[in-house]
Amino acid sequence: MLDRLPEVKVGHGGEWVGLKVRGKGFGYLWEATETVGLKATLQEQIALVAERPEVFEVQFTAGQFGWVVVHLDRIDPEELFELVAEAWCLTAPKRLVAEFEAAHQIGPQAL
Repeated sequence: MLDRLPEVKVGHGGEWVGLKVRGKGFGYLWEATETVGLKATLQEQIALVAERPEVFEVQFTAGQFGWVVVHLDRIDPEELFELVAEAWCLTAPKRLVAEFEAAHQIGPQAL
């Protein structure tokens, strides 16, 4: 799944696996608990947790972002990829995001 996103680097940090683009983190996988923490907007964090608290929980907030914990055994793989891609888009440089969206015919360029 991660190979579909440009320039993703995976790093191991003991109990977790970090996901970064150009040195900035957008996700963390905890294999022991089968969860992943993903960067989201505050609005998306609130909506996800309110709609499906059995799948999502608040991890923390930092500035304009609200990180969410995703229970991997309770989410469809394609929905998970969408959330990972959104987290990547919030973190990657704007030009890289624009190139990705144009190549995949998503985002504002697709309109």
